[in-house]
Amino acid sequence: FAIGDCAACPWPGHDHPVPPRAQAAHQQASHLARQLPRRLAGEPLSEWRYRDFGSLVSLGHYSTVGSLMGKLIGGNLFIEGVFAGLMYKSLYKMHQLALHGLTKVSLDTVARLITRRTEPHVKLH
Repeated sequence: FAIGDCAACPWPGHDHPVPPRAQAAHQQASHLARQLPRRLAGEPLSEWRYRDFGSLVSLGHYSTVGSLMGKLIGGNLFIEGVFAGLMYKSLYKMHQLALHGLTKVSLDTVARLITRRTEPHVKLH
């Protein structure tokens, strides 16, 4: 199996492969986690399909842009500003929760809120 950035997966209906993004890698990893027990049991594997939900890009502390895709909105929706920033931060927290669990993420978040006041506003290196 090859997943993540090293995998060049065809994307049906497009003239290029699945983009090498964290979204694709996460979907591939979740699919693989479901398929390995099936493989070990000798059962047939299901096909993986990429679902593009859009992209969010943080452009520093004060700016975020994104493009959301989905059936609910009927196509692409360009977002920016505070709403895009909140979506980016909530997506980041979801990734942290998946990796570290609720207890560690909660403690880290509280610690960050407390120590934020003592950190310098300018990075000197």
